[in-house]
Amino acid sequence: MRIYRTYDYEMIAKLNKPVHDIHSKFYPEYYKEYSENAAKEFFKKIINIESFIFLILEDRNQTLGYVWIEIRNYPEIAFNKGYKAVYVQQISIIESQRNKGYGAKLMEEVYNIAKSMNIGIIELDYWVENQDAKDFYKKLGFIKSREFVYKQI
Repeated sequence: MRIYRTYDYEMIAKLNKPVHDIHSKFYPEYYKEYSENAAKEFFKKIINIESFIFLILEDRNQTLGYVWIEIRNYPEIAFNKGYKAVYVQQISIIESQRNKGYGAKLMEEVYNIAKSMNIGIIELDYWVENQDAKDFYKKLGFIKSREFVYKQI
């Protein structure tokens, strides 16, 4: 198994499809159907942003998934202390390879990156309807720190 950083926006766009499909299935009012061309254009624009890191996971020369993380600097303000965090924007493993430990391996690499940068916190969010994500992160030891709510008017 191999995990490495990539700037290949076309590969990320293809690997984005499973996670995007989950979002558009549960929340069609917010998400468009997946378009590979639109995804390529989006990732092409952001792939070189310094605070973003894209990692690819391969096993036996097959690309199985990716994680997109962001290094966030929260400045100190009158009310809050400043801190740095690694924010997981997206993680996705191709459907046929889920529940085999690949997502956990990607997250281990995220932890290693955070440690190497002296960052002590990993942040992320997921949609409430995404039970697979909720179960995955709970299994990895993530805990709730806030809840985001809304009211449709």
